[in-house]
Amino acid sequence: MPSRVTESPEFTREEMLQAQRCHSMHIEGARYPITPIGMHYLLIHYDIPFVDPTTYELQVAGLVRNSLSLTLNEIKARPAVTEAVMMECAGTGRSHASPRTVFVPWFDGATGCAEWTGTPLGPLLEEAGLLDEAVEILFTGHDRGVEQGVVQNFERSLSIDEASREGVMLAYKINGQPLPPQHGAPLRLVVPRWYGMASVKWLKSITAISEPFDGFQQGNQYRYKRSADDKGTPVTLQRPRALMVPPGMPSQLGRDRYVEVGKVRIEGHAWSGFGAVERVELSSDGGQTWENVELGQPLGPHAWRPWHHEWDAREPGEYELCVRATDAVGNTQPLHHEEVWNYGTYGINTVQRVHIFVRAPGQTGFEHQNGQAWRLETG
Repeated sequence: MPSRVTESPEFTREEMLQAQRCHSMHIEGARYPITPIGMHYLLIHYDIPFVDPTTYELQVAGLVRNSLSLTLNEIKARPAVTEAVMMECAGTGRSHASPRTVFVPWFDGATGCAEWTGTPLGPLLEEAGLLDEAVEILFTGHDRGVEQGVVQNFERSLSIDEASREGVMLAYKINGQPLPPQHGAPLRLVVPRWYGMASVKWLKSITAISEPFDGFQQGNQYRYKRSADDKGTPVTLQRPRALMVPPGMPSQLGRDRYVEVGKVRIEGHAWSGFGAVERVELSSDGGQTWENVELGQPLGPHAWRPWHHEWDAREPGEYELCVRATDAVGNTQPLHHEEVWNYGTYGINTVQRVHIFVRAPGQTGFEHQNGQAWRLETG
């Protein structure tokens, strides 16, 4: 990842290259309890490696009593679980910040709630028998690239307690289908509640280590820093966020929305890695006033929570809809990115804003505040 930041509102060539390879969830995907595979966000740091499932073996080694080498079939023969898990990239919201890190230029949609099938990691670690000297579990992927001039695999670690936690699994299916290559085939780690960088794809090995891991993707990146020289603190749990499905119909380029006067159903999902979402609020005036929306029940303890609201669009004109979530420990989404800015522009969980034009029934265009009218034919 380039170490520089930019204050320019225009995106760099490097950001455009990343945007070609990685994609966010289509924002209208926020209406689905389970995100369709093709809509789920993707972040790919290096290349998508080809790992032959017929010859695949997972190595479990390091500070263990019993080193293991498991084929994919042997992993699939272990007890299986299926969980709906909300996943989010730590860089979601980066493009709202200024200055911002030059990497994937995410807005609000680097998210997805898929149904993952795999085997729990905790029992596998028990079978390997962790030695007393072990303090962390290191996960190494088959994906390989160059960072700061050094060739390396993508690697992340978890504490033993986190790695053994309920819900952490070695996944080989998504939404009932075998993992596709871009999602980590044939085997990946899934870590609920954490940002997505913890869920290492194309899993090559699991190693019990005696010291906290300080490799590039953990000791240098994915840290909340105030400057380039600051060591910062680790990025871990997902901050609270609510997403709405933008109502009405969009303009093609600006993605502004168009609706007619009357009741407008607004819906979406909300989540937090710190605890259950307990309140979601909607604003139609850019965040000056708020009203609570109705919450539904999530599909499971690690899934996002549905919500909906009937907005009364009484008058024609321009509006800015905002939505925010508050979790069980009191964390609430901020209005402005300056409140959560950091050098890596991680965890920028400011409220989603959607620009809305409302027109009266029978009106053939939308009148903008600047006096310009865009004519839309009635159908």
